Amino acid sequence: MHPTISGFEHRRVTVADGVTLSTAVAGSGSPVVLLHGFPQTHLMWRHVAADLAADHTVICPDLRGYGDSDKPADTDGTAYSKRTMAADVVALARALGHERFALAGHDRGALVAVRAGLDHPGTVTHLAALDVLPTLDMWDVMRGVSAAVGFHLYLMAQPPGLPERLIGASPDAFFGHFLDAWTRDPDAIPAQVRAAYLRASREAVPSIVADYRASAGIDVAHDRADRAAGATLRMPVSVLQQDWGAALGYDAAALWRVWAPDLEHRTVTCGHFMAEEAPTEVVAALRALLAR
Repeated sequence: MHPTISGFEHRRVTVADGVTLSTAVAGSGSPVVLLHGFPQTHLMWRHVAADLAADHTVICPDLRGYGDSDKPADTDGTAYSKRTMAADVVALARALGHERFALAGHDRGALVAVRAGLDHPGTVTHLAALDVLPTLDMWDVMRGVSAAVGFHLYLMAQPPGLPERLIGASPDAFFGHFLDAWTRDPDAIPAQVRAAYLRASREAVPSIVADYRASAGIDVAHDRADRAAGATLRMPVSVLQQDWGAALGYDAAALWRVWAPDLEHRTVTCGHFMAEEAPTEVVAALRALLAR
């Protein structure tokens, strides 16, 4: 029996031709969509989602290529672009009866959320991003030996074949490394949940690699086009992240403000998996965002 978010109903929702997303839904009221990161599933939102469901409709999908959602083959380099994954999210909300919704994402899910906000400004009412920089900026700040912390970004950017073979040879060691190294409070991810994340990731190596490969290719092209056009996120935006700027030598709030003029930016003292390590702080930030 896989762990689930208590009180949530699980559905499979078709979002594109041949692609369905496994989705947990609960609550009533204005809709909030929560997108998980790597190497996780929608289960990472279990504390935050349960709180928000008291007065919102909360929708927690597994992203395409992750968890129990479909994992289409990436035949042309677009199947896991953040543009495609963002379109999934809009289609998911619409299928559940919501033309407009608030959107929060962590890690990979935050990159999908940002792309959704840029591509669908009339649909995303509020946007929260947890512990990322926009793709274009992420690559710009990774330099020198400090970039070693992001070794996985470079590994999965390689052409199809080698990354999948290397990761597939010892998936639990690879994915488990990030669950351990990025967590300051190990108890925040109990053994049963950790096992669920490892199982899900183990079964999704090609699609996870394709997601990351897109962020070294087509996602960068999309961001550059938007930067050149002066596109910005028009909705209220909240960003919570660790103080990576101090560690790697950049001003995170300044980088974000270029994309998000209506920005609330704050640093946190917990580890990367903040929705599990500091759910009360995350809920407070999301509720403050929704009130803007």
